[in-house]
Amino acid sequence: MFKRIYFIFFIFIVFLAAGIAGCASSENAGSSRSSSSAISPSVFTRDIQGLGSGSFTSENISIGRGSKYELDGILTIPEGEMPRGGFPAAVIVHGSGPIDMDGNVFAYSIYKDIAEYLSSSGIAVARYNKRTFSHPYEMIEELGGSLTVYEETIEDAVLAANLLRADPRVNSGRVFIIGHSLGGMLAPRIQTSGGNFAGLILMAGSPRFLLDISYDQNVDYIEKTMTGEEKANAFASLSGWDDMVSTILAIPDEDAKNVDIGGMSAYYLKDLYFHPVSGYIDNVRVPILVLQGSADFQVLADKDYALYKEMFTGRNNVFFNLYNGLNHMFIESTTGYTDEYLSPGNVDKQVLEDIARWIRQASL
Repeated sequence: MFKRIYFIFFIFIVFLAAGIAGCASSENAGSSRSSSSAISPSVFTRDIQGLGSGSFTSENISIGRGSKYELDGILTIPEGEMPRGGFPAAVIVHGSGPIDMDGNVFAYSIYKDIAEYLSSSGIAVARYNKRTFSHPYEMIEELGGSLTVYEETIEDAVLAANLLRADPRVNSGRVFIIGHSLGGMLAPRIQTSGGNFAGLILMAGSPRFLLDISYDQNVDYIEKTMTGEEKANAFASLSGWDDMVSTILAIPDEDAKNVDIGGMSAYYLKDLYFHPVSGYIDNVRVPILVLQGSADFQVLADKDYALYKEMFTGRNNVFFNLYNGLNHMFIESTTGYTDEYLSPGNVDKQVLEDIARWIRQASL
C-alpha cells in the first residue's frame, strides 16, 4: 500500500494500538467484541465493583446514518425523572487504533465502564465504533495514505454531539466530550471543528507530538525488556530519532501519502504535527478537566500531564486530577507494562465519581 520507511529501531505502541491509519485486522473488520452492539432497548442496573445503582436504558444509535461510513453505537439514558431542560450528556471519543464502542482493549472495556457508570449517575452517554474499526478496507480504498484524524475521529465526534443535541431528552447546552488518549489530544481540535461542547474531559491525553511520545515509549520498552548488548544497540538506534522526525516532516505532502511509518502514513503524522494542541487551546474557553494516572507508561505524568498544567497556567476553569497508581486505562497498575492489560479490571471508582460530579456541577 505504501512505501515503507525502515528503521533499526521501531515505533512502539502510541497510546492504545498500532494501525492508526486504518490497517485494521480482518477480525476487527468482520466482528466486534462489543457484546452491546446488537442489543434492543432495555433497562439495566449498573454495578461495577459495587459502583452505582441507578437504572438506565441502552438504545442502539447510528452515527452518520445513511453515509458510507455509518457507525453502530449505543446511547445510555438515565431512568427516572428527567431534570428541567434534559439530562446532561457526553460523547466518548476513542484512543488510537481500530477500537469498538466499548473500548475493548485486551481484558478491558473502559468506555463501557465509563458510559454505564455515568448513565447510572444521571448523565446520558453516546459511544460508537470507530471508523477504522467498522470500515477499515473502505477507508483504505477511498483515502489510502491521505487519511488524517479528521476523517478517522473528528468528523464522527461532531456528528455524535449533534445527535445528542437533537435528542429531546438531552440538555442541548450541556453536552460534553470525554476524550481518551488520542481522543483527549484531539478534544480541543474537535471543539473548534464544530463540537461546541459545554466542557472537555481529557483522559490520559497529551499536548505533545505523537512521535515525541513514541520516543519515550521506545525508551521505556528498552529499559524494561532488554539487557546487555541488545539494550546498548537499541539505545544506539534511537540516536537517529530526531533526524527521522525531521525527515518525515520534510516529505512533500503528496509523497508523504505514499510513505508508511509503523502503520501510519507520513501524511497522517504531518497533519498531527502541523495541527498541535497548542494551536487550539486559546480558542477553547469552556471548562476543561484533565485526568491522568501516575502509573501510565504510555502517556507520562511528569511530561504530558505536566505540560498541560503549564499550558493552562492562569486558566481558572481548567481542573486537574492525578490518580496514584493508575495506568493508561485508569485501572490499577500491577506490572508497569502492557502485560497488565491482560488481567481483567474496571475503571477506578474515584475516576468515575469525579467525572460524574464534574459534569453535574458544570451543568448547573
